[in-house]
Amino acid sequence: MTVTTSEALRTEASRRLPPLPSGRPVPGTPSAPDDARGGAGDDARGGAQDTGAVAGATHATADAEAAVRAELTRLLFAGPDPDRTHGAWRELVAGPAFAHRPGLSPAERAALSYDRLRLLNDALTAEDAAAPVAFAADPHRLAALHEWIGPVDGGLTTLASIHYNLFLGSLVDHDHEGDDEGEHEDGAAGTRDLSPFAAMRRVGTFLCTELEHGNDVAAMETVAVLDRASGGFDLHTPTPGAAKFMPNTSLTGGPKTAVVAARLLIDGEDQGVFLFLTPLSDERGHLPGVTVRRLPERTGTPVDHCLTSFDHVRLPREALLQGEHGRLAPDSTLTSTLGNRRKRFLRSIGRVTMGKLCMSAGTLGMARAALTLAVRHAHSRRIAGPRAGERIPVAAHRSHHGRLLDALATAYAMTFLHRAVVDRFAARGEGDREEVERLTAVAKGWITWQARDIAIECRERCGAQGLFPANGISDLPASIEGGITAEGDNLVIWVKAASEMVFGHQVPLPPTRTTSGDDPGSPGDLDDPAFLRDLLLHAESIWQNRARTALREGPSGDPMGRWNATSSPALEMVEAHACRTAADAFLAAADRAADPAARSVLRALCRLFLLRRLRAHTGDLLAEGLLTPDQVRSLPHAVDAATAESAPHLATLADAFALPPGLLSTIPLANGESITGTPEPTTADPVRAAADPVRAPVDQG
Repeated sequence: MTVTTSEALRTEASRRLPPLPSGRPVPGTPSAPDDARGGAGDDARGGAQDTGAVAGATHATADAEAAVRAELTRLLFAGPDPDRTHGAWRELVAGPAFAHRPGLSPAERAALSYDRLRLLNDALTAEDAAAPVAFAADPHRLAALHEWIGPVDGGLTTLASIHYNLFLGSLVDHDHEGDDEGEHEDGAAGTRDLSPFAAMRRVGTFLCTELEHGNDVAAMETVAVLDRASGGFDLHTPTPGAAKFMPNTSLTGGPKTAVVAARLLIDGEDQGVFLFLTPLSDERGHLPGVTVRRLPERTGTPVDHCLTSFDHVRLPREALLQGEHGRLAPDSTLTSTLGNRRKRFLRSIGRVTMGKLCMSAGTLGMARAALTLAVRHAHSRRIAGPRAGERIPVAAHRSHHGRLLDALATAYAMTFLHRAVVDRFAARGEGDREEVERLTAVAKGWITWQARDIAIECRERCGAQGLFPANGISDLPASIEGGITAEGDNLVIWVKAASEMVFGHQVPLPPTRTTSGDDPGSPGDLDDPAFLRDLLLHAESIWQNRARTALREGPSGDPMGRWNATSSPALEMVEAHACRTAADAFLAAADRAADPAARSVLRALCRLFLLRRLRAHTGDLLAEGLLTPDQVRSLPHAVDAATAESAPHLATLADAFALPPGLLSTIPLANGESITGTPEPTTADPVRAAADPVRAPVDQG
């Protein structure tokens, strides 16, 4: 496939200015004064000169904004080889096969997601037959895929995360251990042939959580009993509550193979949880001993979620995924470099950490898409202005563009934080593994929660038009809900992070900075993003100290009571830590800006982000002498000033997200059109048609 280069992406962003309706005021300036438009007394020559001057100024402003937009896009999608990391997926989702398909039943929508999954795989195998295997081992490309497919198909996002990360990634991570034969052709790795999964002749899935063991999955009941006579295993679901909940194990999408988490029992002794490669179905149906029951329809984009159990399914010895966490010797003795069963379990399901980055990326892409659509609608939707007969865009109102700017500031912070965490994850080693896993969990919780808030806000700002799926925004909040729960429920993984950070995390407090003086350039000025960032760091420390005190002073002999007293301040600490880490990534990105105007825009937006986050902490900061009463009183004005400074760049900030024109052209809301112009559902088979870009009708809905 042709790859859109980062340079081409930036060039396109620089020249695509949103259509400016005649007389459109800059957000924050509802109307221009009469003398700015020329009065009735102007002579023809003077009027012509004024018109030429205005036109020249307009073009100069447009060129400047185009340069800012291009630089923002470069910074947002910076990373290793952005051509390959982002460009390919951006180009692919712009095609007709990924356009909205009205009138499909839930079953048809689920089938369409599998068809689209194969289109993704075709794009990979066009590079090389084994490319999907290498792709599963590339955190940057894997996360980027989810950013671009998230807005177009939430079900596809789920399927891609399962097949490429949880399933294929688990095989890649384990199979290289003890490899004496090197890589094989067509996607084989080590001694295991991965070509059926690389070619997607078989779709991969991941079975870990059980009906009665979700967040406490370490207590799972599914067992794989070693049979010393054959050297293989007996995979069994011992109780109804041990059925695997809720993997995509139906016959939809074709033959499937799973990686199943189960307790390894050797001579009756529990060795901990390991992964087992288990075929589930073929062209004729589910295999003997595999029972699958389709679950009821859930909210969000449909996926074939099921309840799956095993009745003494026989597996060969090579079904066990081995590694340093556990190996079976020829005499069936288990050896491990890890000292206990819990560590073996966490290492076995290590791909769940990358899954958190995939879920964060998918919801991040959804949030950016929602903002792109809402900002475009804000400029095209016209309402009565302050003068008789005047029509102005709704974006002119602070009550409207202020909310969108708050969301944009958060989305930029989310994006830069995600980039920083993926970089840390890709470079992690044994020395910082636990720290990076905790950072990934904190980022996942914060990003997905913020994405939901942004999607809801944007839907509301689009009014009734935002309620129609064809306008690309109404399904996003429900799809984001799935990301909040998948790969670890947000609250649960934050509680775990909080318990580790109460004493295991050192807040790097900055040197004491003055908060007095009339000099606006003093270190304690609310216009200084660095000062605001330091205040957030102090807030993080304040909540950590409260959590430590609560834990020390909690009821003796009552561990649950002590933690209950500690958890609230500890979670506030995690929230402050997430915001502060995002602000650090935001400011670092601004410092990397090559264009001074773009740097100024980013710093203003970051200032707005920080001011909004500090509102909840002003009482503590005042009590600790870190803010003065005058500064607390002036905080609302500082927020309004930061909003006013960013308002003229509203469209530029959203356009820098670089959603492809081919995708936007299919969404009425993105083009100032009403939903009433959307075509009726086609009578052709949309599932098959969507899978074939050549035959697929161009659906403008």
